Amino acid sequence: MRNTIKKHSDFIMDETCATFKTPLFIAKARKTIFPGDARFGLVAAKKTFKLAVHRNRAKRLLRAWLIENQNILNPELDYVFIARASILESSKENGVIQIKSALMSLDNKND
Repeated sequence: MRNTIKKHSDFIMDETCATFKTPLFIAKARKTIFPGDARFGLVAAKKTFKLAVHRNRAKRLLRAWLIENQNILNPELDYVFIARASILESSKENGVIQIKSALMSLDNKND
């Protein structure tokens, strides 16, 4: 499950990519260049989260929620999750549900 996007060029998603917005994060997906293994990238912007502690916590929450739903990840897609400020007040249950609905929606949009 540790197949993350590392290169800046892989994080760039244009307007043609499938998008799903929630109060906790924005999720985007596109066809991967490495079929057979889903990759994901996590973004917590300094503009949104001033403190590094908050940026790290936001990414940790997203990662934990993704691990709970790793069986739903489509191996033909790359995912980018952009954290929003309200993620820091969210419960684990709510986050897992939001990620699940985002993954299912993005999978349907890319078919």
